[in-house]
Amino acid sequence: MLAELIKTIEDFSKERDWMKFHSPKNLSMALAVEAAELAEIFQWLTEEESREDDPKRIDRVREEIGDIMIYLVELSDKLNIDPLTAAFDKIKKNAKKYPVSKVKGKALKYWEYES
Repeated sequence: MLAELIKTIEDFSKERDWMKFHSPKNLSMALAVEAAELAEIFQWLTEEESREDDPKRIDRVREEIGDIMIYLVELSDKLNIDPLTAAFDKIKKNAKKYPVSKVKGKALKYWEYES
């Protein structure tokens, strides 16, 4: 599925002659912009409102997640990084950084419990 998405994104960009614009720098910036657009959807909502099942909001969120995924996958491909492996590796690293015994049920950053 990931390989198919990579190919589809590549074909889309090549057909439009956009590959020349898709440097890691530009892709990372575009990714940040799309992440900000996702955050903007929730910006002024309360915690409770952000959890509500609002079909219009969910459609907007779906669109932004799609944009984020496209840029993330393309950036990963440009840098020869498997995003799934990177995510699993990061989860393993975070498991060591945030041991259950120290952070369960707490929203702490690692520097708040390390001494």
